[in-house]
Amino acid sequence: MKKLFKYLLNAIPRPVLIKLSYLARPLLALSLRGKTYEDPIDGKKFRMFLPYGYEAPRENVLSPSTLSLERHRLLWLYLKNETDFFNAYHAVLHFAPEQAFYKRFRALSHLDKYVTTDLNSPLADIKADICDLPFDDNSFDVILCNHVLEHIPDDTKAMQELYRVLKPGGWGIFQIPQDLSRDTTFEDNTITDKKERAKIFGQYDHVRIYGKDYFNKLRSVGFTVKEIDYTANLSESDIEKYRLATGEIIPLVEK
Repeated sequence: MKKLFKYLLNAIPRPVLIKLSYLARPLLALSLRGKTYEDPIDGKKFRMFLPYGYEAPRENVLSPSTLSLERHRLLWLYLKNETDFFNAYHAVLHFAPEQAFYKRFRALSHLDKYVTTDLNSPLADIKADICDLPFDDNSFDVILCNHVLEHIPDDTKAMQELYRVLKPGGWGIFQIPQDLSRDTTFEDNTITDKKERAKIFGQYDHVRIYGKDYFNKLRSVGFTVKEIDYTANLSESDIEKYRLATGEIIPLVEK
């Protein structure tokens, strides 16, 4: 099954995968029902999760019902337990909206507004370049921009735009794939072969591997950054039940 999922991820464009997944999801959820693992986003339980990964697929990480990965489930738990996202009056900007969250966030009646944006996603309300956003200064209370910046050649410009459209006093979460064993971020634009890029960067369309300096780069743009290791606050049983990755840092930014 790992080989099949790896092939599908690399062979089918992401917008098409999103559309196809809506058809496959109910069948997958039904066939994998059980009591071993739980998706905290919808509360459904399964005997196993599915594999996922472009280069080296990880076993037992993709929820059959919401199609959430470790980072999505971690973010959901953090938003629910540690922020006012689910009960405060916010204007929210959500980049590259994840299927696991899209309908649930859209249904939150207390939000002032919920705007989704991306260049390619069929779930985006507004097709826009993150380096040239069509929003006024200080427009949003909350920005969610997760696993986006590693795709952006000029991530400094993207960070500056995120800072510009966030309101003073606002906050955001900008998750990225990160190698915390690296002090500095690695980039190499001379590597153009897709297979080689997938091998080195973990995914063919990633342009860098972020190191520990990611947080200071956000600070250099103007953000206050809190580096939150949220799994350190959870029990081992919950980490296993929800299939979370330990040690992943949630970058909470504030303006």
